Amino acid sequence: MIKIESIDDSRVDIFTKYNEAQLYHYYEPNGGLFIAETPEVIKRALDRGAEPIAFLVEEKAYESEVVTELLSHVDDVDVFVAELNVINKITGFNLTRGVLAACKRPSLPEVEGLLQSSKRIAILEDVMNPTNVGAIFRSAAALGVDGIILTHNSADPFYRRAARVAMGTVFQVPWTYFEKGSDYVRTLKDNGFAVVSMALKDNAISLANPALKQQEKLAVIFGTESTGIKQETIDASDFVTIIPMHHGVDSLNVAAASAVTFWELCKKD
Repeated sequence: MIKIESIDDSRVDIFTKYNEAQLYHYYEPNGGLFIAETPEVIKRALDRGAEPIAFLVEEKAYESEVVTELLSHVDDVDVFVAELNVINKITGFNLTRGVLAACKRPSLPEVEGLLQSSKRIAILEDVMNPTNVGAIFRSAAALGVDGIILTHNSADPFYRRAARVAMGTVFQVPWTYFEKGSDYVRTLKDNGFAVVSMALKDNAISLANPALKQQEKLAVIFGTESTGIKQETIDASDFVTIIPMHHGVDSLNVAAASAVTFWELCKKD
């Protein structure tokens, strides 16, 4: 345990001097780091195989049962302890449950392997808000989605806010990225998936249409928050679907829409 008195202490530079994009490239070309927050999220990251390189713990939380239990699972890692007012200057907000961990990013599965082991999969096409990405992962974990594949313009699921909103399920639901510029709809179809775009189009069918649940392997695409799914993606899809709305509302936020979609398409009759 190493006591930290100031935000300017160079020993905690990993928590203070780097934004999340810089952490992503920290060991480039050999991967990077991410910051996990709260004991539950950190434990799920460790269970996923993420290797911690340092912890930053609020002084009053250091001897709590939950933090003691968490730290009992790691060896030979620096644990920096500081008063809450010091940590809050580092994080910029009141730290939730008193602990941060800097971890090496675990490896991601190959696209083909993930597709071969899945029946129901979600595709995030340029979903850029980390809160939305985290919420989608939490719904996917709770409602039976086998995996998630993202385009590279989507927010990183390991970003601290995404992982926190997801309650650490970004370390439980298998996920990976498509290669930049790849024809991922063709890749999905080549692996036996019927492809569904969630989009407000005239030819859209209801999410409750039996034709969707009858598909053995189903890939559901969710688009960017501003403009939705790309037209070329919609044109190449097997189905276009909508969640029927009332009271003049045209659509749901992408995170809310994902929860409804997963419930409808993944539930067992």
